Amino acid sequence: MRRYVFARHAESAANLDHALNTDPARPVALTPRGRAQARRLGERLADLDVHLAVTTNFLRTQQPAELALQGRDVPILIEPDLDEIRAGAFDGKPINAYWAWKERHSPRDRFPGGESLDQAIQRYAAALDRLLQRTEPVTLVVAHELALRWITDADSEIPNAVPYLLEEDAVRRAVLRLAGRVAA
Repeated sequence: MRRYVFARHAESAANLDHALNTDPARPVALTPRGRAQARRLGERLADLDVHLAVTTNFLRTQQPAELALQGRDVPILIEPDLDEIRAGAFDGKPINAYWAWKERHSPRDRFPGGESLDQAIQRYAAALDRLLQRTEPVTLVVAHELALRWITDADSEIPNAVPYLLEEDAVRRAVLRLAGRVAA
């Protein structure tokens, strides 16, 4: 049975600013605290033989994977379908503006100049499906809170750089749940 360790990226400058960063072309690095969180993630994974790391196009997912796996020979794969939701006009804006818009709209509604929540969920399901087609016994996935909330079916905030271990069957169920949510 294959295993997947999912973790939200470590703290970034956008987290401190309470700003949305949904465009990977606008790189936002980790804070010193975020770098420490990433190293602690590596300590928590020290006894796990990770065969592949998967990140998004965002620097704030790539840096924690590199720091957590420092000194190990683990290939890193960028999976763009796990990228942050494309929030268009809300990129760089206070996160409260994004939340307020989201409260007034359906998951089918596209953010101005961006995508809808349903479109993002479809991407996440497709990315998970591709991961399930791979053969590595243990995969570390460093992604974004929204994706991880949907994947883990969490009702509360996903903390930065905390590992969530899912067996292959749980990831398969997540694909079905996400695909069913959008089809409904």
